[in-house]
Amino acid sequence: WMASLYTACRETVPNSDQNFEGKTSFGMSVFNLGNAIMGSGILGLAYAMANTGVVLFLTLLTVVAVLSSYSIHLLLKSSGIVGIRAYEQLGYRAFGTPGKMAAGIAITLQNIGAMSSYLYIVKYEFPLVIQAFLKVDKPAGEWYLNGNYLVIIVSIAVILPLALMKQLGYLGYTSGFSLSCMVFFLISVIYKKFNTPCPFVDFAFNGTASVLNVSAADPGGEDNPACIPKMANLNSQTAYTIPILAFAFVCHPEVLPIYTELRNPTKKKMQHVANISIAVMYSMYFLAALFGYLTFYGEVEPELLHTYSRIDPYDTLILCVRVAVLTAVTLTVPIVLFPVRRAIQQMMFPNKTFNWPRHIAIAIILLTFINLLVIFAPNILGIFGIIGATSAPCLIFIFPAVFYIRIVPKEEEPLRSVPKILVRI
Repeated sequence: WMASLYTACRETVPNSDQNFEGKTSFGMSVFNLGNAIMGSGILGLAYAMANTGVVLFLTLLTVVAVLSSYSIHLLLKSSGIVGIRAYEQLGYRAFGTPGKMAAGIAITLQNIGAMSSYLYIVKYEFPLVIQAFLKVDKPAGEWYLNGNYLVIIVSIAVILPLALMKQLGYLGYTSGFSLSCMVFFLISVIYKKFNTPCPFVDFAFNGTASVLNVSAADPGGEDNPACIPKMANLNSQTAYTIPILAFAFVCHPEVLPIYTELRNPTKKKMQHVANISIAVMYSMYFLAALFGYLTFYGEVEPELLHTYSRIDPYDTLILCVRVAVLTAVTLTVPIVLFPVRRAIQQMMFPNKTFNWPRHIAIAIILLTFINLLVIFAPNILGIFGIIGATSAPCLIFIFPAVFYIRIVPKEEEPLRSVPKILVRI
């Protein structure tokens, strides 16, 4: 009778999400979740592979992807048990106000870090694109080549209008276009691998030394050690790998909002959306990391596009890739901003209905804070490392597991049942 009473109470819990009629198609939901997964993390994966080796990197990537998919399963099951489709409210149901605050803070930190990393790319890459288009060899302090000004302009002109939309589903079209830009990036990385000599020569020395470095072999015919991929590698930078991978797969704050707006939603259908999105991103991540690494080997930098500039800063294809990546990360920011705004509203205005002035004000305040953070951020690797080592593991691994243990009733799954044993492991 306890289980029956629990079920009856669960069915009468008032929740606006339950009364919301989702209108987003399966395909658009895949685009939105894929876009939430995909982002600036892909630019750091070749560097991660260089510092772990191909086999070790693939192993870690697979483990993180599988755990990410499994933790989404835990979130969806917990959500179905209590009829709640908000990450913060799951925390509240599991641990009360401390649980809601912990989840809200983790989502806020993670997504602010993600948006900062995206805008950091705009800050660094956009001036190089303009410089290449205008053929400006030596900038003389022009304002339109100042990354700080360009970040502010992009935030106001592109990101803010998209961030003011009421529903996440409307961004499905921009998400699809954003993902197509990243596919173009991947194709270009693969193409450049077969058109870049190893070891490569910095642009400043190309005029005199390029003819001396057109082969991966030494004069004696032996392979150049600098052009042989490492299967396993451990060094002082290897510690960044797991945070970078964790950062690259965080999409959990967006799962429940996307689930809410899915047309004819079921847990099985949303799990399919998640599995397809993760599988596609897993493939793209591995290929981008592999061919980026096989192009530059030990010389690859934390931001992959940066390394191509050392060969030829005016390369037309890489210039187009830069534009594509800039477009992709810019269009991803509004997707990532939605869960942050929702987390803030859950923490500060839990019983308030939708309000346009508050909706707009939170977006403006968030973008202002993120712009200030980007202007003073030292580098993108620091963002990957800090966020990937703190809030990302909480959102992917820790919170879904502990919420599941606390929310799923013992009558349905005892603590010694196989699912809960797996979660504790």
